[in-house]
Amino acid sequence: MLNLFMGPVVAAVAEGTASSLMSTLPLILIMVVLMAVMIIPQRKRDKKVKEMLASLRPGDRVRTIGGIYGTITSVKDDYVVMQVGPDKIHLVFARGAISQIEEKGAENTMSESVVE
Repeated sequence: MLNLFMGPVVAAVAEGTASSLMSTLPLILIMVVLMAVMIIPQRKRDKKVKEMLASLRPGDRVRTIGGIYGTITSVKDDYVVMQVGPDKIHLVFARGAISQIEEKGAENTMSESVVE
């Protein structure tokens, strides 16, 4: 007699579990896609920045995250020494403070326009 009542209960529980799984599956899928869209490009950018910082050499014209343009004169493990401005002032920056390597010396064009 117990088996007669347990059959419909087990079927109802199994059906409820399947429907709740089907209703949460799209939400889980959306979360996975959003994480992939956000994390993968960030990792690529981080990798490019690490490669750029590892490739710093004396003579490179660079821009810091603060907007200071200069030429690297010395590279150490954790810091770089930059030559800045027409007076060739030497400044020390953390290696991570370098924003990008410039193709053209922006400090030269800036100092010429300021003098005129």
